[in-house]
Amino acid sequence: MTWFAIGSMNDIPRRGARCVQTPQGRIAVFRTADDQIFAIEDQCPHKGGPLSQGLVHGAAVTCPLHNWVISLETGNALGADEGAVRTIPVNVEGDRLFIALDAIADKAA
Repeated sequence: MTWFAIGSMNDIPRRGARCVQTPQGRIAVFRTADDQIFAIEDQCPHKGGPLSQGLVHGAAVTCPLHNWVISLETGNALGADEGAVRTIPVNVEGDRLFIALDAIADKAA
């Protein structure tokens, strides 16, 4: 995998998110309350809502449009909802964050 720098952990508030624009689309990068970092597509599988603007709780995010809950670990919708978003590998080195853009391209192919 080829890792691309996207900033530092301090760029993302705890229980918050930031977006990264890539050639494959917008990626939402999340930081949980216990400093885990996850990256997923920034588009809810339901109606395309911006997941980066949702509420982070545990290892999940709630879409701000229709309250779908998406697992940050698997990208799957939780509960009775069905659907999924792509997850993107994240590498944390110290406080520096990297994502694997080639993994996004591979999943799109």
